[in-house]
Amino acid sequence: MKILVHDYAGHPFQVDLSRELASRGHDVTHAYFHGDHGPKGRLERSPSDPAGLTFKGVSLPRPYDKASFVKRRFDDVAYGKFAAALVSSLKPDIVISGNTPTEAQSAIVKSSVGSGAGFVFWVQDFYSIAVSKLLRKKLGAVGAAIGGYYSFLERGQFANSDAIVVITDSFADIARKWVGAKDKVFTIENWGALNEISPLSKHNNWARRHGLEGTFNFLYSGTLALKHNPQLLVELAKKVRGHANVVVVSQGVGVSRLERAKLEQSIDNLILLPLQPFADLPEVLATADVAVATIEPDAGMFSVPSKVQSYFCAERPVLLAAPAENLASQVVRRTGAGLVVDPTDKEGFLRGALRLMEENALRIASGQNGRKFALENYDIKRVTDRFETVFQHALRARNARKGTS
Repeated sequence: MKILVHDYAGHPFQVDLSRELASRGHDVTHAYFHGDHGPKGRLERSPSDPAGLTFKGVSLPRPYDKASFVKRRFDDVAYGKFAAALVSSLKPDIVISGNTPTEAQSAIVKSSVGSGAGFVFWVQDFYSIAVSKLLRKKLGAVGAAIGGYYSFLERGQFANSDAIVVITDSFADIARKWVGAKDKVFTIENWGALNEISPLSKHNNWARRHGLEGTFNFLYSGTLALKHNPQLLVELAKKVRGHANVVVVSQGVGVSRLERAKLEQSIDNLILLPLQPFADLPEVLATADVAVATIEPDAGMFSVPSKVQSYFCAERPVLLAAPAENLASQVVRRTGAGLVVDPTDKEGFLRGALRLMEENALRIASGQNGRKFALENYDIKRVTDRFETVFQHALRARNARKGTS
C-alpha cells in the first residue's frame, strides 16, 4: 500500500508510526512542515530504516509568522497548496493527515479525494474550536463569525473523510455528531515513542553541559503556547527559588513571556533553553526530577498535551495542571503517575510541586507507574495494527464512493 502520513508538526510518535508501517512493506512518505519550529521526531533516514520510508519537509518561501493572525492565515493557505501538490504528485492509496491548520487541511482533503486516495482525518485537536474561542475573546461577535467559518470548513473535512481517528473518546462524541455516523470514527489514543525514549540517569552528558546534574529540577519540555499558561511556570520558579530550578526547554509565544518575567523579576532559577535535537531528548527528560505539563481550562476541551506520553517513557513523575476531563489528567490519576491539579488552582499547583519535591518515595513510585503504563500501552506494533484496520475501512469507503469494488 502506498501511504502518505502527513503530520504538520513532525512529532516523534507519528514518525514512529511511519517507520513501523514501512517495516511492514508499505511504501510510506512522511511529510511535515519544515518551517514549524516545534518539537520534532527523527525526521531523517538511518541505515536501519526500511527501503520504503521517505521523509519530505514541505517548505514555504518565507518564514512562518505565528504572531500575526492575518499573516498566519495566508501562510496556512499557501502551505495547503504545497501539501496538496505533494498529494497529487505521489498519488497514494491512503492519506492520513492531522495536527494541521484548518485551511491547509481543506486543500489536503480536496487533493486526496481528487487523486482517488482514501483520506483519514487524524484529529489531534479541534483546530476550529480553538480558533473560535481565541477570536471570540479577542474580537467579540466578529471573532465568533470568523470562528464559525473555520467550524464550517472543519465539518466539511470530516464529511469528506473516509475515516476519522480521534485521540480520546471525548473527541469521538463531537466527531460522530458532526458526521452523523458512528462507523467511520475510531479512537486511537496517542502514545510515546517508547523505542526512542528510555529511562536514563540524571547524571548524564546533557545535564552536565547545562549545570543541572546536581540541582533539583522541575522540567517543562515541548511547545509553550499561551494555552499552556506560562505564568504557572513563573509562579513555580518564584516558589522554589533557592531550592530548585524550573527548566523550560521550549519554543512558542509563551517563552517570550517567561523571558520578560525572568528579566523583570530577576528569577535566576528559571532556566530557559531552546528545543534540543531529538537525539538529546532522553537525556533532557532524564534531567528532570519532576516533569511538568500545563493546559488551560478552555484548551483542555480540544487538546491533549502529548508531552505527558514522553514523560511516561522517561520514567519521570508528572505534575500536571489540566482539567479533570482531559485525557492526560485521567491517565495520570488512574495510573498514579504523578499529581493532577485544576489549571485555575495556582496554590494547589504549587502545593503539588512542593509535595513532589519533598517526597522522594512518591516521585519514584509515580515515575515507575508512568513507565509501566507506557510499556503496557505504547507498543507500536499493536498501535499500527489498529491503524491498518482504519486504512482498510477508508479504502472500502473510497471504493464505495468511486463505485468500485
